[in-house]
This record gives sequence, structure tokens and C-alpha cells, in this order.
Amino acid sequence: MAVDYTVIVVYLVGMLAVGWWGMRRAKSKSEFLVAGRRLGPTMYSGTMAAIVLGGASTIGGVGLGYQYGLSGAWMVFTIGLGLLALSVFFSARIARLKVYTVSEMLDLRYGGRAGVISGVVMWAYTLMLAVTSTIAYATIFDVLFDMNRTVAIVLGGSIVVAYSTLGGMWSITLTDMVQFVVKTIGVLLLLLPIAVVKAGGFSEMKAQLPTEYFDPLGIGGETIFTYVLIYTFGMLIGQDIWQRVFTAGSDRTAKWGGTVAGTYCLVYALAGAVIGTAAKVLYPKLGSADDAFATIVKDELPVGVRGLVLAAALAAVMSTSSGALIACATVANNDIWSRLRGAVAGASDATPSDEERDEVRGNRAFILIMGVAVICTAIALNNVIEALTVAYNLLVGGLLVPILGGLLWKRGTAQGALAAVAVGGLAVIGLMASYGILANEPIYYGLLSSLVVYVIVSLATPATDPAVLAAWRERLAGRGSEPVSESVPAHQ
Repeated sequence: MAVDYTVIVVYLVGMLAVGWWGMRRAKSKSEFLVAGRRLGPTMYSGTMAAIVLGGASTIGGVGLGYQYGLSGAWMVFTIGLGLLALSVFFSARIARLKVYTVSEMLDLRYGGRAGVISGVVMWAYTLMLAVTSTIAYATIFDVLFDMNRTVAIVLGGSIVVAYSTLGGMWSITLTDMVQFVVKTIGVLLLLLPIAVVKAGGFSEMKAQLPTEYFDPLGIGGETIFTYVLIYTFGMLIGQDIWQRVFTAGSDRTAKWGGTVAGTYCLVYALAGAVIGTAAKVLYPKLGSADDAFATIVKDELPVGVRGLVLAAALAAVMSTSSGALIACATVANNDIWSRLRGAVAGASDATPSDEERDEVRGNRAFILIMGVAVICTAIALNNVIEALTVAYNLLVGGLLVPILGGLLWKRGTAQGALAAVAVGGLAVIGLMASYGILANEPIYYGLLSSLVVYVIVSLATPATDPAVLAAWRERLAGRGSEPVSESVPAHQ
């Protein structure tokens, strides 16, 4: 294992080095939070694919393949579909808004009265997303070093917090690009073909396994529908995803770069399911389906390759963790703390450069604070699936309707948006308490109640001020104010 250890250590040290390098580039709020809004198509596609394909998509995707066969691809497949829908239909308009958070978009659209409540919901979602990603370090480091769970979480989490705090979105973008390459090589080019060969090829896999393992709908229509509601729609509105859209250097980059990333997700989904199916042939009686990835890597891959594939799993976890962390800190600082303190509208005698440096320091401090909170919560938390389900249910049930309604329906009002957030969120919480956290009913009825309330209250209240809608249309058209840094040529 010495060679494998060396590969992993070099990878981790490299992540810290990139974070240190990124610190030199993050000199303004725009650079720190959205990489100056000037990423070119290559970096944008790679980093977008990196953030949406995390530990759940890699370790969990293989586990679903082990349990259900090829239809286990549906969870990650719906993530790819969501990213494609976001990129084709909404990303160009989102990028032109020149905001930093989803709540700022709601304020622009509805007149400044939806930010704090939506910010709290989005903060809870991003926090739990970061926590669940951080917990995954325990699984990987246990395979690598037989490490204690708490030590593994602290080690992995501290590395992500360190490079994220140092350079913000620039560091995260650069590390995500490395992680994208490592994942592509480790999972698609190495683990996938080796797993299939070790299992005897597709003909042997079909001979060894029941026919339902090769049924594209074997996981069940209701499960697929729930995945669409949670993950496809979740991709449309998550702060972690939107914050990457804000980094695009142009509308074209946001649209086509995201389309490439979404297509990559579809390929990754199928690869994970095939690897899991191969693992079922090789290890038919594993105690847990989620052990399939670690088992096949540990037992079937040669020295050196094993280290690279485990680095790929680590890269998957780190990319999602860092993206969720900066999203959580951005929402906590810009949508909650700053609003409560009145800092957004407050005047100062400081020069613009002083203000920019203060904003960078403030956002850097929030990443550090949220990072510590994420690590502590990850140590204390046991049921990861339930926590992630609560997060996505609240996100989709509370925020999907007012966000998409604001983008698609000009008659939607601030009162309708606030009612939709409140009723949808409370309905999801109440139904999870009644039916159980992992039940499908909470997201079905929560989303429906949010939609009904949004339409009824919007129609029953005065239409949004025409001046607000006019300013909104100006921003959607790309005629709003832009940071100075955005005139710099896009990075490829």
C-alpha cells in the first residue's frame, strides 16, 4: 500500500498548494465568491461536473448499481438531467443577473422582501450538503489508513476548509478542475473497464445475475419520479449550483459549458451502475451495498491504480464538500448576517478598495466558521441519508416554486413567494414527521401545496411594482451593473 499512500498524500498536498496559489487571485468579493465571473468553457464545464458529482454520485451510485443493476444509474442520471435543463433553459439568464446568491435573485424579482426567509432555507440545505459530503471522508480514509471516524472527518474536512478559506472560489475552481481530471481517469478510464473484465465481461454478468439487473426501469417508476423531483429540480435552484453559474464568463459559456457537464454526468451515471453490477458478480453477499465501491477498489485493482481510484473518490467528495461549504458561507454572510446587521445598505467612509478587502476578509471568516460548524456537525451526526433527504425536501418543497415562478411568471408577487416558502417548507416538515423522513409523500404534497399557495396568493395580491419588474428585466437582459473585473478576458 506504500505506493497508494504516496499517491493520496501527493494529491492532498497538491490541493493545499493550489489553495495557497488561489489566495493570490482572490483580491475582491467577485474574485473570492464567483472567480471574477470570467471562467471559460473548459474550466466551467470541468468544475460544474466536479461539484454535482460528489461522494453520493460515486460511492452511492456504485452502491445503487450493486443493489439494482443498471437502473441504479437513475439517481445520478436525474442529476445530469437537472444540470442539462438548468444549462439550456435558465443558466444564461441567471448569469446575466450578476448576483451572488439565490436570495438576491428573489429580492430583485419580488422587490426585496423574500431574502432572509429564503436565505435560511438555503443555508440549511447547503450546510447539510456540506456535512453529508464531509462524513464520506470517514469511509475513504478507513479504507486507506484504517483511520478512526472522527480523525478521518477532521483530516478531510480541514483540508477542504483550508484551501476554500485561503482562495475562495478561485481555489475551489482550480482544485475542482484537478479533481475532475482525477475522477475521469480513476473512475471512467480505470475502474470501469477493470471491473467489467474482472467480472468476466457483460456476457458473464448477464449469466450470473437476474434479468431485472439489466432492466432500465428495474428500480421502480415511483423511485425514478421521486429522483426527478428531488435531484433534477434540486439542480435548478441550489445555491451551490447557481454559484458556479455565476462564474461563467459569458452566456454562451454558461449554456454550452453546462450542457457538456450535464452530458458527462449521464455517462458517469451509467459507469457507476455498471461498476456496481460488476461488483455484485464478484461479491454477491456484501453486508451493505455502499461497501461495493471500496471493496472492488481494495481487492481488484493493482497497486498504484488503487491509490489513483481512491484519490478519485476523495476528489468526488472534496469537490461537493468545498462547493457546498462556500455556498453555505456565502448565504450565511450575504443573505442572513449582513441583512440582519443592515450592512447591505450601510454607508462607510472607507475607500472602495478598503471595502473590497473587508468583504474578502468577511467572507473568508465565514467560510472558516461554517467549515468548523460542518466538521463538528459531521462528527455528531449518524444518519447521513436522512439528513440529506431533509435538506433536499426543504430546498425543493420550499424554494422551487417561488424561484421558477419568478423566472417564468410575471404575475407572481412577493406575498405569493413568501407564502409558498412558508407553506411548502412547513408542509414538508409536517409530512416528514407523519410519514417518515424517507417517505415520498412529503416532497409530493409539499411541492403541490407550495404551488397552489403561490398561485392563489399572487393572484389575490397587487401585482409587483412595475418599476421592480422593469429593473428585473434590465438585469435579465444583461444591462445591469457589472464588476470591473469582469472585463478581463475569460480563462479557459
